[in-house]
Order: sequence, then structure tokens, then C-alpha cells
Amino acid sequence: MIGEISTLLGLRVYTDEGRYVGVIKDLVLDVEKRQIKSLAISDFNRTLIDSKARGILLPYRLVKAVGDIVIIKDVFIRKKEEK
Repeated sequence: MIGEISTLLGLRVYTDEGRYVGVIKDLVLDVEKRQIKSLAISDFNRTLIDSKARGILLPYRLVKAVGDIVIIKDVFIRKKEEK
């Protein structure tokens, strides 16, 4: 399927386990290979990703599906609940 990459901007990202990751703000492209390398995510879930940065980069190889939302493979370590 051929589409415009600008349609990805602003989409919400969720894991295949249903956990909210963040919003796509930009893309990192490999112009020579004509491929998307990474998704630049902002407003990310800080309980899922422990970072003080304003945004993160997720490798595009994690993407499983793109539609009204983007679904990625859940590679995030679950924190053990404190008792």
C-alpha cells in the first residue's frame, strides 16, 4: 500500500497489549533506502518509559499495524507492583 507519510503525524501509538505509548510528532527517514527508520514520539507514557526527555525514538521495525492508530510490539518491561 502506498500512502503519504504525513498521515502518520499525530497518530496515537499503542502496544499490542493495549498500553498507550504516545503520539507521533515526527519521523526519521532513510532517504537512500526510501524507508522509515524511527517514529519520534512525544507526550509519551512516563509510567511505561522512564525518561526525562521531551520525546523518544521508536524503531519502525516494532510497528505491527497502522490505521486510525499505530500498534507496536510490546517490548516494554513491566514494573513489579510495590506491595
